[in-house]
Amino acid sequence: MFRKKFNLAFMMIIVFVLTITACTSQQSTPAASAVANDTTSVTDTVVAPTEMPQGSTATIAPEKTELTLAGDVIIDGSSTVYPITTAVAEEFAKIYPDVRISVGLSGTGGGFKKFCPGEIDISDASRSIKDSEKEICTQNGVDYVEFVVGLDGLTVMVNQENDWLESLTVDQLAQLLGANSEIKKWSDLDSAFPQEDILFFIPDPDSGTRDYMTEIVKGANGEEELRQDENTTFSSDDNVLLDGIANEQYAFGFFGYAYFVNNSEAVRAIPIVNSEGNAVLPSDETVQNGSYNPLSRPLFIYVNLKSLQEKPQVAEFVKFFFSPEGGPSVMGDVGYSMPPTGTYESNLELLSSSR
Repeated sequence: MFRKKFNLAFMMIIVFVLTITACTSQQSTPAASAVANDTTSVTDTVVAPTEMPQGSTATIAPEKTELTLAGDVIIDGSSTVYPITTAVAEEFAKIYPDVRISVGLSGTGGGFKKFCPGEIDISDASRSIKDSEKEICTQNGVDYVEFVVGLDGLTVMVNQENDWLESLTVDQLAQLLGANSEIKKWSDLDSAFPQEDILFFIPDPDSGTRDYMTEIVKGANGEEELRQDENTTFSSDDNVLLDGIANEQYAFGFFGYAYFVNNSEAVRAIPIVNSEGNAVLPSDETVQNGSYNPLSRPLFIYVNLKSLQEKPQVAEFVKFFFSPEGGPSVMGDVGYSMPPTGTYESNLELLSSSR
């Protein structure tokens, strides 16, 4: 009798335990399903920056999504702007390795020849776009946005062995470089200088740097073109010009400051007499404060509006360019100066309104 009662009680306990277990299992299933649904519905996660004490700094990485940013960004144009864009592209690639960025250096004019027909996304430029180039863009239905990215000091250079030229006025620059120049030898500029032919190394007609110097010469003597004689070598590649000046004792040439500052042991920069009568060398300080005049100039990128709106990788690259991790982090390293305070902030506002 006792054993029967024990067996009955034992069976009731087992049934009770199984019932409780089944109920618990049924109640937990919907909760797991809800969590799964919540997880799959999340597409973007934006982490707000932690509030920092006053005076502290923090680096905030660009926002990322679950989708990997990929595709092409095609850039061409100014050899002067090339080092900036290349350096920014290298930093960008560390964050978005699946974006393929191509940066060419066919010269400012060469870049616009590809940009205005819509062949590339971004055109590097060491001068503003010309009216004739604007017209071609209009004919091809290419709208664009212009951004100032930096400042450059167009640098006049001679060989390191040149120990006779101490400075140049703007008028002397025009005498040397004008298309109708009668100066062939160094002694034609100053009788105390060597009676040796000057070998000129200057940018080719597609170069924005050449265009800028042409405007300087035109303002000084009215000539609308630079010299093109047998003693003049042209190139759109500043490295070719650099090698020519570095290897020829009686050479003379000019190009962007970055190529000089990174090769100052090979060539020598010539001070330019500014509007106040002071002979000034290009530097980050003199370009920023305007004392290196009239050879200080702004540098640009032009971005195809359609690319900006339809290619996420282009928009993200331009945004990165003006972020602290972009242009500001590389500008000094490549030998250029940042534009006036507030320029990059204005660029980001313009970018936002254009997308």
